[in-house]
Amino acid sequence: MSELSVNHLLGIKYLNSQDIELIFKTADHFKEVINRPIKKVPSLRDITIANLFFENSTRTKLSFELAEKRLSADVINFSASQSSVKKGETLIDTVNNILSMKVDMVVMRHPNPGAGVFLSKHVNASIINAGDGAHEHPTQALLDSYSIRERLGTVKGKNVVIVGDILHSRVALSNIYALKLQGANVMVCGPKTLLPKHIEKLGVTVETNLRKALNWCDVANMLRVQNERMDISYFPSTREYTQQFGVNKAILDSLDKEITIMHPGPINRGVEITSDVADSKQAIILDQVQNGVAIRMAVIYLLASKIKQ
Repeated sequence: MSELSVNHLLGIKYLNSQDIELIFKTADHFKEVINRPIKKVPSLRDITIANLFFENSTRTKLSFELAEKRLSADVINFSASQSSVKKGETLIDTVNNILSMKVDMVVMRHPNPGAGVFLSKHVNASIINAGDGAHEHPTQALLDSYSIRERLGTVKGKNVVIVGDILHSRVALSNIYALKLQGANVMVCGPKTLLPKHIEKLGVTVETNLRKALNWCDVANMLRVQNERMDISYFPSTREYTQQFGVNKAILDSLDKEITIMHPGPINRGVEITSDVADSKQAIILDQVQNGVAIRMAVIYLLASKIKQ
C-alpha cells in the first residue's frame, strides 16, 4: 500500500491529489468497519494519541475520539480551558509534558493560525490540525469532499459554492484547497464584508447574489456565521443576512435543478438554512457527520503507519 507524502496533517495545502485519493480509499475501508456489528479494529493498539483542544469543540472532538477508539488507540483528552494554560503555561511546555508521557500523536485545535506548524517543528510526535484559528481545518475539508464524491460520484468538474462567512472560516479555506486539488470549480458567495480581499487569487470566483450562485452550482456548502470571531458588525442584522444569504425550501424548489446542500455544523437553524432544508433529501449533513469518523480514522491510521516504520 502506498503512503502519505507528509508526516503530519497540518493543512490541505501541504497535501497532493494522491494523498487525498489514498485517504479516501482508506476511508472507504473504514466506513465498512463502522457499519459492522463490531465496529472496532485492533490497528493502533500500541499507539497513544493526545487530543489537545485549546478552543471549545464538541463535534470535532467527539468525532476524533470516536475514530481513535474505533482503531483501538489509547486516548488522552486534554481541555486547555481547565488546564495550566490558564496559569500561563506555554504551548510547548504543555505539549512537552504530555509527550513525556510517551504520546505518539497529537490532535490539536488552537485559536492561533499556524499553531500546528509551530508544534510540528518542536516536538517529536505526529500532529493533526483539528482547526487553527481562521486558517485551516483539513479533516473537515476532506470529509466534505468525500461526502460530495459519495453523493455525486466524483468531485472533478463539479461546481461547488461556499456560502457565508468566508472571512473567518477555516473550513472555507481548507475546502477551497481540497476542491481545487481534485479539479472542482469553486465559487464563494456572501456579503462583501465577509469575503476576504484578493480571494480570487486562490482560483475561485466571487458572487454576491445568492440566487445566481445557486443556479450555477451542483453543491452549496452553507457556512455558519461565526459571531464569536467577529469583533465588529459585518452586516446590519441576522434577519437581513438570512433574507439575502439564507436558503429555504422555496428557494431550492424554484431552481431549475436539484442541488446538494452541505453544512459543516453546528447549524443556526433559520439563519443559514431553514429546518425544512436541513432535514430534506437534498441535504447530506448527517452523511458528513458519519463520514467524519471514517475520514479521521483514515488520517490517523495512515499517519500512525509512518510512526511505526
